[in-house]
Amino acid sequence: MVSFRIDRRSGIPTYVQLVLQTKQALRLGELRQGDRLPTAKDVVGALAINPNTVLKAYRELERDGLVEARPGAGTFVIGTLAKPGMAEKSALQAELAQWVRHGRDAGLDRVDLEALVAAELDGQYDNDTEGFS
Repeated sequence: MVSFRIDRRSGIPTYVQLVLQTKQALRLGELRQGDRLPTAKDVVGALAINPNTVLKAYRELERDGLVEARPGAGTFVIGTLAKPGMAEKSALQAELAQWVRHGRDAGLDRVDLEALVAAELDGQYDNDTEGFS
């Protein structure tokens, strides 16, 4: 089951945060095909948000082919974003946790660590793109 969190200071619309968190759970294998998403009522009760916000997020996930609404039964996962390499998830998470601890011990905060990760990802994944002149 996915546990949603809302960062009201992020500037990211609430429904988008729900969509992104669901996709992350799918990518990490925390949600699998056949799993049921929390009801809109449960999400509204836990997060104090408008029910239409939850429904909008679920509709977007449905348009993406990741979930299916079943009247009277709930919303169920029908797609996945997990890749075969995610089988190494535990080992990678342990290494990442150690790296984050090392960064925190060195006095870096979350924003600093996010900047380091973003810069490395940009370097690793954008090597084949051409720069602008």
